[in-house]
Amino acid sequence: MATDFTDPFDQIVDHPFDSALSERYLVYALSTITARSLPDVRDGLKPVHRRLLWAMRLLRLDPASGYKKCARVVGDVIGKYHPHGDQSVYDAMVRLAQTFSLRYPLVDGQGNFGNIDGDNAAAYRYTEARLTPVAIDLMAGLDEGTVDYRPTYNGEDEEPEVMPGLFPNLLANGASGIAVGMATNIPPHNAAELIDAAMLLIDQPEAENVQLLEYVTGPDFPTGGIVVDSASAIREAYATGRGGFRVRSRWEKQDEGRGTWVAVVTEIPYQVQKSKLIEQIAQLINDKKLPILADIRDESDEQIRIVLEPRSRTVEPEMLMESLFRLTDLEVRISLNLNVLDANRTPRVMSLKEVLTHWLDHQIDVLVRRSQHRLAKIDDRVELLDGYLIAYLNLDRVIEIIRTEDEPKPVMMAEFGLNDRQAEAILNMRLRSLRKLEEMEIKKEREALDAERKTLAALIESPARQRTQLKRDLGKVRERYGPETALGRRRTLIEEAAPAREIPLEAMVEREPITVIMSQRGWIRAMKGHIDLSSADALKFKEGDGPAHAFHAQTTDKILLAADNGRFYTLAADKLPGGRGFGEPVRLMIDVENETGIIVVLPGTPGGKLLVASSDGRGFVAAVADAVAETRKGKQLVNVRPGAKLKIVRPIPANADYVAAIGENRKLVVFPLGELPEMGRGQGVALQRYRDGGLSDAIAFRFEDGLSWAMGGDTGRTRTEADLTPWRVARGAAGRMPPTGFPRDNRFG
Repeated sequence: MATDFTDPFDQIVDHPFDSALSERYLVYALSTITARSLPDVRDGLKPVHRRLLWAMRLLRLDPASGYKKCARVVGDVIGKYHPHGDQSVYDAMVRLAQTFSLRYPLVDGQGNFGNIDGDNAAAYRYTEARLTPVAIDLMAGLDEGTVDYRPTYNGEDEEPEVMPGLFPNLLANGASGIAVGMATNIPPHNAAELIDAAMLLIDQPEAENVQLLEYVTGPDFPTGGIVVDSASAIREAYATGRGGFRVRSRWEKQDEGRGTWVAVVTEIPYQVQKSKLIEQIAQLINDKKLPILADIRDESDEQIRIVLEPRSRTVEPEMLMESLFRLTDLEVRISLNLNVLDANRTPRVMSLKEVLTHWLDHQIDVLVRRSQHRLAKIDDRVELLDGYLIAYLNLDRVIEIIRTEDEPKPVMMAEFGLNDRQAEAILNMRLRSLRKLEEMEIKKEREALDAERKTLAALIESPARQRTQLKRDLGKVRERYGPETALGRRRTLIEEAAPAREIPLEAMVEREPITVIMSQRGWIRAMKGHIDLSSADALKFKEGDGPAHAFHAQTTDKILLAADNGRFYTLAADKLPGGRGFGEPVRLMIDVENETGIIVVLPGTPGGKLLVASSDGRGFVAAVADAVAETRKGKQLVNVRPGAKLKIVRPIPANADYVAAIGENRKLVVFPLGELPEMGRGQGVALQRYRDGGLSDAIAFRFEDGLSWAMGGDTGRTRTEADLTPWRVARGAAGRMPPTGFPRDNRFG
């Protein structure tokens, strides 16, 4: 017995791998873009959302009816329209019901549909749902021939290609999705503002985005918040269809009495989970990354209430909140990417004007199709009414034909010129309809239909009438979503924020007193508290080493180190090694050459000034900010001349008005501080003139207070020379011998 056998290898077709892969991937990519991830510009829905609403409509889940289990809806959707996973369909349905996800929810959920903390919804066998009035507005007109229908995936049913309703869903509820090679992200907006902008476009099609932004002031998030971008940034985003919005939490200062206060956050940014936000802030507190914040409490119920407690009453509320805006999701950036499918199912990035224009074109098309559908219904009805009228005018003859003829329909059609529909309708009339009154009602209905027909015909023929009618219809929709309604009231404030202030180190580091000590060999450490610098027991060093620099500071200070080559280095006081041991070599923390010596270590006072001078007697005034270095390599502040070294770095007191300089030749000069220039970098100018030697010391002081110096020994006494007139000269003079008793080391102390 012969058997037919087909070798499967005979069906294999040789094909280049790259072209086969690209063709198949392109099919997948197009399917993802057009049938899954991007919304339609006309109704703002993705296929899964459209199918959910359509299935719920067929289940008659309108707002006036009872709820039905979500499992029933999901089952219908995946069984008839959307052959994908049940969980993904249910997740889409849950989002349509969440008041914190959608500005205008399309599903009215009953049961646990998740919360703003990020908790998931209950399983679909427990939850129930029905449509909201917004969804009804979005689907209005489905039975009036306004849109095309297409077969479902198995060909058994039909589904609408797009929703016809007048609700501007795309921008009102927004959308987000990631396709292949492209994505979309559209934040929610206020429906009344969108309708106002659309009405402007109806009247002035040439209106630009700038004019539309007089109505659409910015996004309107369901969770409120404040958009803090500038008007120009918002304008640019809507004009190009790409951009973003900085959204901040809304907060208020609440007095607690006796000068204490707390900051209460009442609204958080869109799509930020409250529980994760609180964890984020609590972690900042635990890690001591924001010492000015002491505690956080979540006192929320249905309304958001997050209480932030400062470390002390002296903390500025604005500084605390600006720090949190920078460090946490109390401020986020929500992107705008108006990438949508146009009426030809082509993905495009559109501006605000383009989106509204395409939506209005769709609504005009819906209006015309609705009018044409109604016109066809009127023609059908008029045809029947004309038949009824003939029957009433010849009632006796019609009754006679019906009683005497075996086949009355063809006889009536031949005698009265009726068509098949008219004759069938007459034969199906009830006897009770043969009243005289019925004839009058038919004539009245016929006249009304004729008038309506004329109106509809004129509407279909006139674009101007179409725009007028659309504007009238939009006005009725706006009444339901106006700013005076609970649903339509704007929730997000558009308010440009002031330029961001630089957050001081005090906000990031807990302020504590320390004593900074550096040895002669360059070992540096920071001991807790302000210890007695004269105590030998507190200042212990390695054998053969000794003290070089020691001073009191705070952990929030920046420590300046000046090298003799004129280069300045910066260390954070809170990062210095602890004082239990001998510290660490400072050369491990900064990149300084071995032959270069560190001449001064001092705290950098914000806003302070420094007197800097080199050994050749040249110097200038420098701002502390100019001496602060951002890297380990330091910053060149003083350009020392060959053979000279940086010798003097002294803070200038706030009330100082004169400079005193003494040379190695023991000559003293006193001149006004104003004669020294303030420079960001350079060699400076001559403080004093020398025949031999160089500068020994220099100091800035208040002339009226005189010049003081230590008398030496263990007495601790000082001597003050009040009359400095003999030494008062112009800058750059040679000077004269100092007052009697001035230290022999030629140092001011």
